[in-house]
Amino acid sequence: MESVDKKDVLILAIESSCDETAASVVRNGREVLSNVISSQIALHTQFGGVVPEIASRKHIEKINQVITQALDDANVTLDDITAIGVTYGPGLVGALLVGVAEAKAIAYAAKKPLVGVHHIEGHVSANYIEHPDLEPPFVCLIVSGGHTHLVIVKDYGEFEIIGRTRDDAAGEAFDKVARAVGLGYPGGPKVDKTAKEGNPHAIEFPRAKVEGAPYDFSFSGLKSATLNYINHARMTGEEINVPDLVASFQNAVVEALVSRGVLAAKEYGYDRLAIAGGVASNSALRAAMQETCDKEGIRFYHPSPIFCTDNAAMIGVAAYYEYMKGTRHGWDLNAVPNLKLGER
Repeated sequence: MESVDKKDVLILAIESSCDETAASVVRNGREVLSNVISSQIALHTQFGGVVPEIASRKHIEKINQVITQALDDANVTLDDITAIGVTYGPGLVGALLVGVAEAKAIAYAAKKPLVGVHHIEGHVSANYIEHPDLEPPFVCLIVSGGHTHLVIVKDYGEFEIIGRTRDDAAGEAFDKVARAVGLGYPGGPKVDKTAKEGNPHAIEFPRAKVEGAPYDFSFSGLKSATLNYINHARMTGEEINVPDLVASFQNAVVEALVSRGVLAAKEYGYDRLAIAGGVASNSALRAAMQETCDKEGIRFYHPSPIFCTDNAAMIGVAAYYEYMKGTRHGWDLNAVPNLKLGER
């Protein structure tokens, strides 16, 4: 058993918002002692996407094992834990309920404080794990299957949303295009891999700008243009060069994300820009963002891919800062599937 300093704050964190059952122990908000993730990707691949009912059932099966392993890996017991952190929204309601019920039960039985965490706040907090020098304020671009937000992180857990998608999230567009060209699920990683073999300038897809809202995103037009291109080729019997197609599509998404992120940092006067969320593990986005930030004299931060996709370590980090601010939840904490960023 490693020595646990009584002054240390140890958070046991639980994440079950979609199709990963995850638990983690985080010390003092920055040090990950364990990070256990049980993924259901193989299970949902046959359906081409996440089936909420199946996800919820699988969470129930796995959650106790995952938590036990997280405590074992961290070499601590429940007695050593300061507080229990858990994602309570946004996400799939059934999946969230499993994590919330588990967290409440453990907190009640072990007489520990309960801290509910906003899933997106968790994604932003993933940046703190590997970057000890990163502290608010900074600009953060959050890109995932369900969210595309551009925010100013004013303080820990305090955000000002300056841009958001008007329609589809970037990750959702990746999944739809991947499915349309037969790459399957999950779309993001498969598009990323296939695009490496293609020419990103082979097809010029549209880049939408939202009138009067320079930081907002719109991906539905790009998604439609890509799907129309595929349908037109199939109807006329043309062969589709899949690597070129997905590279061109990805290039359009990346350009929209990078240009707005960097513009916001410059116009708001921040020299630090971070990315977060599942799509933040996309290699083309990371490379383009790094290159543009270097040119503009902006420091670019990004989590390792394992901390971009859903995990409990990021929830533990967010829970630590919430705990230190005095956030506590009661036994009436409930899952809030459409919880907005900044809502409590």
